[in-house]
Amino acid sequence: MERSRIAVAGASGLIGSALVRSLTDDGHEVVRLVRRAPRGPGEVRWDPERGSVDAAGLIGCDAVVDLAGAGIGDRRWTPEYKRLIRDSRVLGTAALAEAVASLAEPPKVFVSGSAIGFYGDTGDRVVDESAPPGDGFLPSLCVEWEAAAAPAEEAGVRTVFVRTGLVVARGGGAWGRLFPLFKAGLGGRLGDGRQYWSYIALADEVAAIRHLIDGESLSGPFNLTAPEPLTNREITEAMARVLRRPALFPVPAPVLRAALGELAGDVLGSQRVVPARLLESGFRFAFPGIDDAIRAAG
Repeated sequence: MERSRIAVAGASGLIGSALVRSLTDDGHEVVRLVRRAPRGPGEVRWDPERGSVDAAGLIGCDAVVDLAGAGIGDRRWTPEYKRLIRDSRVLGTAALAEAVASLAEPPKVFVSGSAIGFYGDTGDRVVDESAPPGDGFLPSLCVEWEAAAAPAEEAGVRTVFVRTGLVVARGGGAWGRLFPLFKAGLGGRLGDGRQYWSYIALADEVAAIRHLIDGESLSGPFNLTAPEPLTNREITEAMARVLRRPALFPVPAPVLRAALGELAGDVLGSQRVVPARLLESGFRFAFPGIDDAIRAAG
């Protein structure tokens, strides 16, 4: 990859900050989208909820990567928080896509965030990018989220949707909550543990996004998950094995529902998602197995 100028929304988040480090370490120029007054030429002002982007700051960018959005599992899903989850993604993506489309010389690629929540609960059924959306809040959100990128696509910009799975990392996301529990010997399966979790190491997530930025013929949806989804029980056993701690405290489904409300349905739901298109494109995982992914998290 030649030295490029790449704009990143969500640059302070778990994935965004890791992507920015990777790009800058390799000598690329990164432009961060910020909600405050910019503090230098490496920042561009935007307000996703109001649909406002300083499009002039995107001039000369080879790629725009949109990873912004309120945390899915950060709070209980009240109607107000669900609205924030939706608006922070859909309105932000629409604003960025419109800004990209407005440029006389738009970037070569627009990478738009999405999630495997697109597929809903798939049970034991293996699904790839050809599967239709499921039912419920997250599938409908993902459909609307991806549709918001239409202005960039219609302007002829190569558009990629990264449907990310559960990222194995200590610094945030669902796994960021699991590591302290297991380190303290308080880990255990969730519900009956038979639900599939489609995970990906943070390093592989970043490498996959960069692979998709570079792939001049790659567009449309890509599942960013490891090749072999595992059940929650298998992942629990792996966490205990790698961290050398017991996993003696399963959390029954009724307790999860009482604690998490509507979000519990997605925690207990099963998603057996595979990265068919990513593998077909020639991407190679550095940490395909769960033990290696956990170790790579540090």
